[in-house]
This record gives sequence, structure tokens and C-alpha cells, in this order.
Amino acid sequence: MSNQLIVPDRPLMWLITGCSSGFGLALTRIALKNGHHVIATSRNPQKTPELVKEVEKGGGRWLRLDVDDLKSGEDVVNDLEKNGTAIDVLVNSAGWSIHGPAEGFTEEETRAQMDTVFFRTYRLMRAVAPHMRERRSGAIVNISSGAGLEGRESMAVYAAAKAAMDGVSKVLAKEMAPFGVRVLSVALGSFDTNMGPSVKLASTPTPADYEGSAMEKVYQVMAASATDGFPADGDHLKASQVIYEVITGTGIGKGKEAERLLPLGRDVAKRVDEVVAGYQRTMKVFGDVCEDVYLEK
Repeated sequence: MSNQLIVPDRPLMWLITGCSSGFGLALTRIALKNGHHVIATSRNPQKTPELVKEVEKGGGRWLRLDVDDLKSGEDVVNDLEKNGTAIDVLVNSAGWSIHGPAEGFTEEETRAQMDTVFFRTYRLMRAVAPHMRERRSGAIVNISSGAGLEGRESMAVYAAAKAAMDGVSKVLAKEMAPFGVRVLSVALGSFDTNMGPSVKLASTPTPADYEGSAMEKVYQVMAASATDGFPADGDHLKASQVIYEVITGTGIGKGKEAERLLPLGRDVAKRVDEVVAGYQRTMKVFGDVCEDVYLEK
């Protein structure tokens, strides 16, 4: 196996999406602070002129990238590569979530969620993978969610989109490893980012049967976050520093360069334990029959 991207012996070129806030912005600042080259992107750079100025003053660039545009991401990557800008690290960070009972999402809402969270990420992964493979180095980092491991009530479509992204990431990681390219999924819990603008609610009214249910309680929390903020104890700046170190194989990430999943957040730690326990319980119940359904020879 070729050497994967470990401790960089030169400044790396980072392409980061969703840089107007949250993890995308934090990672942009950390990478620049550590002497790397960064191309920050967002859907509407004109809405954040001070951030654009800050990044450019720090030696980075800021490009418009509409993650929902079928060709935007591919065109940005190909234009950069064609003009001599080799992307060493891709960080997919942009996204939003929609909430409501699983039975109530419209076709349009479902497709919009899947397109932004899964297809836009996959399009960028497809765009950079050939270049990284040919260079025999690189890192693709997808900022995912604990919802991809085990979705909470009210977030069925969001959980499905994240699970799809995680599924592709796992397979791509296996396929690209022989070429020295690393694929890392970051399963985030609840963090102190400005989630309000990225939270959407299903347009179909919630049936009265859900009153008092777990679905309604989670839904109400998410609905309130659009105006009142989201109750989270995770420090996204600390988490971003961990992500940076795991990507570059420095600090806490030293010796962990082969890892393909990075869970972050107390709630995600609990969810991982629950998922593992759930699979173990399932195998205790169905393990014998699972092993017994084979062709007799």
C-alpha cells in the first residue's frame, strides 16, 4: 500500500465547502494558521464579505460553489486542477437538515435533502478522486453526523442522506487506500454552531397522534433552534482542531492515519455504544438462524 497522507512535509492545498460558518470556517482558519493553502467556498460569498477578506488576507482564496448545482463542484475542481492547483485535502462541510415525521416528507423535500447532503458530496468526491489517485496521495474528509449511525426521531430523511454518504465513504476508502488516498468520515454530535439557518421543517402538518411522542419532542427542539439556537455542549472549535490533527497525522492524530471514522461529541459516544449493543443483541437473538440459512451440500 502506498503511504497515506500523514504528517505533511509541505503546505497542503485544502478545498473546503460550507465556509461561511461552523466547522467549514473553523477548519479554514486552522489550516491557514498552520501555514497551509486554503480555497474556501460557499454558496453566496457576497453575504460574508468580512470573512472573505479575512481569508484572503491570511493567504487563502474564496470561491463561489453552489453545492446544489449539478456542475458547479465538478467545474471548480477541474478548473483548479487544470490550472495547476492540485487539491490535497477535500473537506465536505456544507449542508442542512429537515425535520418531521418519517411519513410526512414530500417527494420534493426528500429529494432536496438527499441532493444537498448526499449527491453534492458524492459529486465532489467523484471530481477529486481521479486526481488524487493519479498522484497517489490525498485526503477526502466528509463531515457527517451521528444521525448516519442511528437517526433520531424527526430526522428520517436527514439520517438516510447521511447514511448514504457514509456508505459511499466506507467503500471509497477501501478502493482508494491502495493508491495512498485516505477517506475519513467525521460523525458529529451536537455542537455550538449556528444551526438555525440550516434547519428546515417538513411542510406537511404533523398528525395529532404524535402529540407527546419522542418524535414531537425532538421536532420541537429543532423547530425552536431556528430562532432560539440549538442546545449543545460540544465545542466546535475544539472538535475542529481534532479534525485537523487527525487529517494531518499531527497531535492527537499521530499514529491514527489509518482510521476511517472519527466520532466526536458526548452524544455520539453514547450513540456508538447503543449501536454496537444493538447489533450484539440482534446476533444473540438471530445468530443461530443467521448461520443456518445456507445451501446443503
